[in-house]
Amino acid sequence: MDPQNLTHVSKFLLLGLSEDPGLQPLLFGMFLSMYLVTVLGNLLFILAISSDLHLHTPMYFFLSNLSLADIGFTSATIPKVLMDIHTHHRIISYVNCLLQLSFFSFFGCMDNLLLTVMAYDRYVAICHPLHYPVIMNPNLCGLLVLVSFFLSLLESQLHCLMVSQLTFCMKVEIPHFFCDPSQLINLACSDTITKNILVYFIGAIFAGAPVSAILFSYTRIVSSILRVPSLGGKYKAFSTCGSHLLIVCLFYGTGVGVYLSSAVSPSLRTGARASVMYSIVTPMLNPFIYSLRNRDIKRAMQRLLSRPA
Repeated sequence: MDPQNLTHVSKFLLLGLSEDPGLQPLLFGMFLSMYLVTVLGNLLFILAISSDLHLHTPMYFFLSNLSLADIGFTSATIPKVLMDIHTHHRIISYVNCLLQLSFFSFFGCMDNLLLTVMAYDRYVAICHPLHYPVIMNPNLCGLLVLVSFFLSLLESQLHCLMVSQLTFCMKVEIPHFFCDPSQLINLACSDTITKNILVYFIGAIFAGAPVSAILFSYTRIVSSILRVPSLGGKYKAFSTCGSHLLIVCLFYGTGVGVYLSSAVSPSLRTGARASVMYSIVTPMLNPFIYSLRNRDIKRAMQRLLSRPA
């Protein structure tokens, strides 16, 4: 492409999930309902945990932070989607695109690292139950969340820095409902080989390492559960990590599915539709998965909702 056709663009066009005018009311209702359920469900989950002294334990502390990260994760994209559908104005400025990318990467990485921390918490609880109160003390729990915060901030800034160095054509249409970093790199007119290598390198560090840690933790957990002599003891041990394992499968399964479908399918919209699962549906389901499988959370929810105004 000729150098004169290259410029630092001032705005992008978000194509969304569909350009069919007849589908816009349905998409608006779907995104609005999922966003409200996500925010209200996670806020209620946090209030239930904070209001019950019996739930002031490391596991529920990490769960509260995961719910906060889920609210931020969905808030980074859905309000803009709702505004685009309502106003029929799908333009996003260059600066706002970088901001959205930063927040999306930050809260996505925060989710990723918190799931890893929770896997470690379950590993200590099942494999070293007698030392659990000593190992998972409040200072260590706070430190783990703080480290997750700063690592997420670093990852989001690296993504933002790489995208800010890209050169785009005069008119850039993003076949997505938010500023996805992989889509932006693919649409850049400048040479992106080095930046693709950097993206994979960052992904290997901030995604590959946590996944490896989770797999290692559950390998040790399963090994310890199999050594439990009674069937009831095995079920009790597994039930303490069943909800976390289900969320891990939802988050990573759908996330990997997005990139695999984008690589296999020639349709650029396939990745956008698939990303709804890990970026919206999974954060929405998290509090319900833990509430339905946990009697302590159910009791805390009932006490919270039955309190007089």
